[in-house]
Amino acid sequence: MTAHLTRRAFAQLTVAAMGAAVVGTMTGCSAADAAPTASAKAGSAGTAAAKLRLGYFDNVTHAPALIGLQEGILAKSLGSTTLTTEIFNAGPATIEALSAGAIDAAFIGPSPAISSYASSGGKSIRIISGATNGGAALVVSKDITKASQLKGKTLASPQLGNTQDVALRTWLAKQGLSTSLTGGGDVTITPTDNAQTLALFKQGKLDGAWLPEPWVSRLVIEGGAHVLVNETSQWKGGKFPTTVLVANQSFIDAHGKTVDALVKGHQASVDWLNSHSRQDVADAVNAKLKADSGTSLDDTELQRALGQVTFGLDPIASTFPELQNHAIKLGLSKSADLHGIFDLTSVNAQLKAAKKAAVSSAGLGVK
Repeated sequence: MTAHLTRRAFAQLTVAAMGAAVVGTMTGCSAADAAPTASAKAGSAGTAAAKLRLGYFDNVTHAPALIGLQEGILAKSLGSTTLTTEIFNAGPATIEALSAGAIDAAFIGPSPAISSYASSGGKSIRIISGATNGGAALVVSKDITKASQLKGKTLASPQLGNTQDVALRTWLAKQGLSTSLTGGGDVTITPTDNAQTLALFKQGKLDGAWLPEPWVSRLVIEGGAHVLVNETSQWKGGKFPTTVLVANQSFIDAHGKTVDALVKGHQASVDWLNSHSRQDVADAVNAKLKADSGTSLDDTELQRALGQVTFGLDPIASTFPELQNHAIKLGLSKSADLHGIFDLTSVNAQLKAAKKAAVSSAGLGVK
């Protein structure tokens, strides 16, 4: 498959996306600078908030959010706190909204969370729970069967600096293939909205993409692509975080009780996912996708996508130093101490109450 859009055109798209990502990263200090230096732990202080503004994606990797909203679990847990939501395509844009104070908490990938925490000197956000593991892959046209064939090709990622973008660039570098943040190198990478990626791939204007579910399954089933690299192959034990739940540090400081309620609802949503049949989960996820966008997924695609992910409260914190190193090498994050990026106080309190094992911050939690 040959990409028909020129590298110059893709470079222009990438530069625009890079600007947005840089703004999202650098403004990590803006709203968060007002946060107290000595931060309160989640649930240890503060009052219930009048409202909670929550960000999420319409992806299978965000199923805890989709189920929590569709089944009314999050709203019920929040009680008198009004829940409002905003849908995003990728993490850097979500981080920009968090940094600007437009939302209070969000489901995002780990790489944007790391970049925000690093660029703000640890003042912007805290990861308050894990959510989804697995469910990301590099899918390419059928004629591409090995890494060397990607030279001169054009691939997509959801947004510059998002978790899949970092994974793609890191894997290509390991294969000896160079990339550029402005669209050059051996392989051109263009940040593209997931739905647009599917359309461009079907038109023969992209050679592949590193994507989260359900977009991997959609390119495979609708676009005739095949999986060249399942990201599980890149991590010890095949486990890696795709989605975590984060909150503004300033919101945690002011409204610890609401953070507790959010985490409790999130735990109940994860429990719902893990206790219902695959078909029940598929039906509920599709109902929420249709409510959000007016369209639902083909059941075959959704079933395939759900088979690639697991849901849980463990953020797999031990992977974060490596994730950070990947982003630093690519010039997508600054070097910074990650100690304090996790505040698992609420989630571990919920697990203790349920007589379940605590999840680990791998030494990177608040003290």
